[in-house]
Amino acid sequence: MSAAQDSSRPPDNGPAGQPGPAGQPGPAAAGQSDIGAANPDELERFFEETVARDRRIEPRDWMPDAYRKTMVRQIAQHAHSEIIGMQPEGNWVTRAPSLRRKAILLAKVQDEAGHGLYLYSAAETLGADRADLTDRLITGKQKYSSIFNYPTLTFADVGVIGWLVDGAAICNQVPLCRSSYGPYARAMIRICKEESFHQRQGYELLMTMMRGTDAQREMVQDAADRWWWPSLMMFGPPDADSPNTEQSMRWRIKRHTNDDLRQRFVDMTVPQAEALGVTLPDPDLRWNQERQHYDFGQPDWAEFKRIISGNGPCNAQRVANRRAAHEAGAWVRDAAAAHAAKQARVSRRGAMPAGLRSEA
Repeated sequence: MSAAQDSSRPPDNGPAGQPGPAGQPGPAAAGQSDIGAANPDELERFFEETVARDRRIEPRDWMPDAYRKTMVRQIAQHAHSEIIGMQPEGNWVTRAPSLRRKAILLAKVQDEAGHGLYLYSAAETLGADRADLTDRLITGKQKYSSIFNYPTLTFADVGVIGWLVDGAAICNQVPLCRSSYGPYARAMIRICKEESFHQRQGYELLMTMMRGTDAQREMVQDAADRWWWPSLMMFGPPDADSPNTEQSMRWRIKRHTNDDLRQRFVDMTVPQAEALGVTLPDPDLRWNQERQHYDFGQPDWAEFKRIISGNGPCNAQRVANRRAAHEAGAWVRDAAAAHAAKQARVSRRGAMPAGLRSEA
């Protein structure tokens, strides 16, 4: 059946006004306003039906401006978090206690950089500009995860970040592999696989330390005490105070609410803490037989608001380091751009008829 015969499908409007393949509605990100003869209400209806059927929205598909804006905000914040998240553990690369631990940590920090690049690329499919996103980060106009604004005081923090922080990230991000926006969902598949490996690395480090000296065991407990509550904050504010959850759920950008994900994380982590021999710092933490879930206390949400407002222990340091790295790398970006321009000129010259090449 052709697009013209299918009354449930809006007219195909591909990039730059070119016809798209059957079943692909709407223009690309850069040309969303050029909808040709398509009825905006029809495009909206088709978008909603696509999401409701659990099908993916792709970059060339028509999408509401609000959906595009939401996706850019979420993906950019996620990308920023991966890049800023290199700093707390990167701080320990030169002080790792063995060559093995140094190699593991270097590989993990490198993975986080790769995650940021995947996600910036996904944001670009929505028409965002990577340089603009970086500028928004280093000028404080866009946020990143609050968890990375806490200091890493001992090497045990590296293990606890792997266990708790990456564990919370896995709870948050595995459902995003089924996000309604295709490029984001596909990027999350590889990211989640690597985050799962990071969590196992962190837990293995902690198990090794817990089999060590009393001082090492105390170091692990101290790190768990400091990182437990910030890890719970990673899921965002309570559902009642979350301004974006309802719409993101309706668009199937996310599949579970903040509170549901937080509960999953607690249920998953308590048995791990018991096996490790670590006490989680929550006097309200106990199994609820009726609910078949753990009851637990609430983080300090006033502290959460201070952190995301830029007033955490390490906010200024994290952004200053990122700004300095961006400025120090300007010559690399300039050189890469000059090389790309040169290669483009060579390619154009090679494609010219022989008689015209001398004039190029």
